[in-house]
Amino acid sequence: MAEASSFCNGKVSIIADHREKRTKTFSWLQSFDARIVEKQLDVGDYIVSDTVGIERKTVDDFLTSLLDRRLFNQMESLSSTFQRPLLIVEGDQNMLFCSRNIHPNAIHGALSSITLDYRVPIIWTSTPKLTASQIYWTGYREQLKSPNGISARACKKTRDEKALQEFLVAGLPKVNTKLSRRLLAEFGSVRGVFTASEEMLMGVEGIGKKKASEIWCILNGCYPADGRA
Repeated sequence: MAEASSFCNGKVSIIADHREKRTKTFSWLQSFDARIVEKQLDVGDYIVSDTVGIERKTVDDFLTSLLDRRLFNQMESLSSTFQRPLLIVEGDQNMLFCSRNIHPNAIHGALSSITLDYRVPIIWTSTPKLTASQIYWTGYREQLKSPNGISARACKKTRDEKALQEFLVAGLPKVNTKLSRRLLAEFGSVRGVFTASEEMLMGVEGIGKKKASEIWCILNGCYPADGRA
């Protein structure tokens, strides 16, 4: 279910987390000839192909996430979700070692862990403009130079049956992973979710009449014949 097709109309397609819209990086990215799709992403800040997901951090955010241990959870998620994850750290590299009261050994250790333990390459950029350029040209390489498409949903490299079930249900309109789990818990299987009536769907927390109707229509609407095989 690709929401943004690869190299659509000669343009690079980039999926950006909706929270990035407030950043200077996003503003600069809009200056490129790219098709940008805003979406609430569970993992990463930008998706430029089915295999490449990008986490963007300023130097300050990098240090903050290191202190509260959020950094390693994010790297674990990024690495387990994308075949080729990428971390972009934006800002003055020198400030990494002098802007917070963090021992340099801890910072060096974190950088080594990200690269070696989580296998996430790190690219440094000095300004939001250069970050936007890096994101765009990474997408360009993926979509024009390689056969990799882009999907609106991040696909984990390896999935057990439970994860696959959650992934399938999360493809429904306005259904995120959290709601997908609620639906599966309520109906017991993917088939149970897909065959539920509108009234039954409305019995699940987070699903109102409008959302239930949209889900039911997608699951039960006729596929339009367009004459193509």
